[in-house]
Amino acid sequence: MRWCRCRCIGEGWARRFNQSAALAKVISQASGIPVLGNALKRVKPTVQQVGLTASERALNVQGAFAVPDRSSVAGRTLILIDDVLTSGATIDACARALNRAGAAAVDVLVFARVVDAGRSPI
Repeated sequence: MRWCRCRCIGEGWARRFNQSAALAKVISQASGIPVLGNALKRVKPTVQQVGLTASERALNVQGAFAVPDRSSVAGRTLILIDDVLTSGATIDACARALNRAGAAAVDVLVFARVVDAGRSPI
């Protein structure tokens, strides 16, 4: 199994601190399983997700991620690591890109879940 983190870096789109990358690094050190840090690339600029509805978030990140080197993920079971799951739109877009590139399976590991006060949690 290979680890992959949702590291979506593109020219001009890098965050100052990538919490998901930090989490993936610690998990990798503890497990001995390498991080596949450049498996995903942001290929489309997106607006900040804060304040968007779930459907707006999904539309915002649709087609925003690609796998630059399909051979790095083809046939592999990957774990996509994210720090906070809100609507799931970003994780879904990343997982779809990995699946299209030929990943055998994409599992998701998140460390926090935002729950709408008016809805039941998962």
